[in-house]
Amino acid sequence: MSKKITVNTIQNYKKNNEKFSVLTAYDYSTAKYIDEAGTDIILIGDSLAMVALGYETTHGIGVDEMAVFTGAVARGVKHAMVITDMPFLSYHTDIPSAVTNCGRMIKLGANGVKIEGYSEYILEVIKRLVETGIPVMGHLGFTPQFLNTLGGYKIQGKSDEAVNEIIKQAKALEQAGVFSIVLEMVPQDSAKLITESLSVPTISCGAGKYCDAQVLVSDDVFGKFSDFKPKFARKYGDMKSLIYACAKQFNDDVKSGKFPCAEEVF
Repeated sequence: MSKKITVNTIQNYKKNNEKFSVLTAYDYSTAKYIDEAGTDIILIGDSLAMVALGYETTHGIGVDEMAVFTGAVARGVKHAMVITDMPFLSYHTDIPSAVTNCGRMIKLGANGVKIEGYSEYILEVIKRLVETGIPVMGHLGFTPQFLNTLGGYKIQGKSDEAVNEIIKQAKALEQAGVFSIVLEMVPQDSAKLITESLSVPTISCGAGKYCDAQVLVSDDVFGKFSDFKPKFARKYGDMKSLIYACAKQFNDDVKSGKFPCAEEVF
């Protein structure tokens, strides 16, 4: 296993034109396996609100819940960089509470945090976090925490004007000190232009192949979450069917008396 991934590693990937991978994880064992597979960044995404906790949007999860999942994931990781997705209203009210909430995740084992959106206030939060010693991943394009003001799940950056606005925002985030920026639901050609305009790496979440990295929700990759499937998510497995088959077989074995057998009792 190679050395621990750091912000320097991620920056060198960009300089050397090397792609890197990002996957979400929400528990110890999944994080351990994803880490052993060589994933570069493991994100405790606020997507867990929907895929793990059953909320309709990411708005439902809070700092205390993210803290539990952050600790669990961090304990399973030796190689990857661990990033906590800071939940809705955890950094929006004032800078001291933003630093406190983000710092709590670092104490639990995260190596950085992800902050959504762009505003003068967000830029100040990022600057203060970086000054405090907390690496920050930005997030532009479609930002789920702003779902209600964006008017739904809409592709961002479709016009020249919209792309130029994202570039302006991305450069401001870069200046504030982010080490990378997620671009979500941005047209591929737009994301290419944005990526070429920045010195920090971009991470595609449905933003095409020209970004420096790709991120997916692990439950989509594994075929575990089936309530809906984003267009950009590739399914690599069918855990839903596997879990169902194993649970059904166990249920049948218990009711038929096949479990436990002689080797499984004391």
